[in-house]
Amino acid sequence: MQDEINKAVTVLREGGLLLYPTDTVWGIGCDATNAEAVARVYALKQRPDAKALICLVSDVPMLEKHIPEIADVTYDVIDLATRPTTIIYDDPVGIAPNLVASDNTLAIRVASDTFCRRLIRKFGKPVVSTSANISGTPTPQSYREIAPEILKGVDYVVNLQREKQGGQPSSIIKIDKNGVVKVIRK
Repeated sequence: MQDEINKAVTVLREGGLLLYPTDTVWGIGCDATNAEAVARVYALKQRPDAKALICLVSDVPMLEKHIPEIADVTYDVIDLATRPTTIIYDDPVGIAPNLVASDNTLAIRVASDTFCRRLIRKFGKPVVSTSANISGTPTPQSYREIAPEILKGVDYVVNLQREKQGGQPSSIIKIDKNGVVKVIRK
């Protein structure tokens, strides 16, 4: 695993795109602070940049570095979630501007997968995580279902967990600075 983490970090530092197993489904990723890399993800997915992407952090301290005001209830949601849960936050900082939605929000998930957490921790910055499909097509349920244009469009494919089947996208909720919770996707 460490060799794959080292290769992936090199690609991220060079502004490249990864195809990697996440705590949910296979994802396309890049440095969430690099606007050019983020633009490449939108182009590869053929997705309008008005439709925001998710990013992953390794832990709560990394989350707090990019979200200055976090409602107290958020910590309970992170601690008690029984499946991967992405939270939409207000007013992110230190993130590529084209990753932030037009309403100045950002969807972030604290990664639960060991590989993802170790990768992001070594990289030291959030990593984009979006499903490995062309926008509007079904999310691949396994590595084998990933379209050839996605495989060819990334700079590195992580060689781990390729046999993993049936991942599900995360739950998505919005928690504003006042602690108001809204379920977006169950």
